[in-house]
Amino acid sequence: MSEELSRLPPQVQERLLRFQQLQQTLQSVLTQKQQLELELTEVDQALDELKNLGEDAVIYKSIGSLLVKVGKAKITEDLKERRELLNMRISVLGRQEERLRSQLKDLQEKLQKDLRPVSP
Repeated sequence: MSEELSRLPPQVQERLLRFQQLQQTLQSVLTQKQQLELELTEVDQALDELKNLGEDAVIYKSIGSLLVKVGKAKITEDLKERRELLNMRISVLGRQEERLRSQLKDLQEKLQKDLRPVSP
């Protein structure tokens, strides 16, 4: 395979390399987005649970290896801020994903043209 690759014109080799790099970047973006979506689900579940608790409920927040007592209002505010941040980051990653997919599609079309056998 490496020998076949070296017989390709340098421009095609560069496109192939760029294509592989874009695929790796897309995979990384998708992984990050998935992790953030999971965290967002956890935040939403925590907010739902907090709705069911009374104002005088005892709530502890994990900070490193410590559990610290916090008020319901404070933890609710913190979780809502976290949810906002997560939504914003997921949105940014979604736009990045769209751009990468578009770039991959364009590059794939160019590579298919480059690698198409020449008809006699």
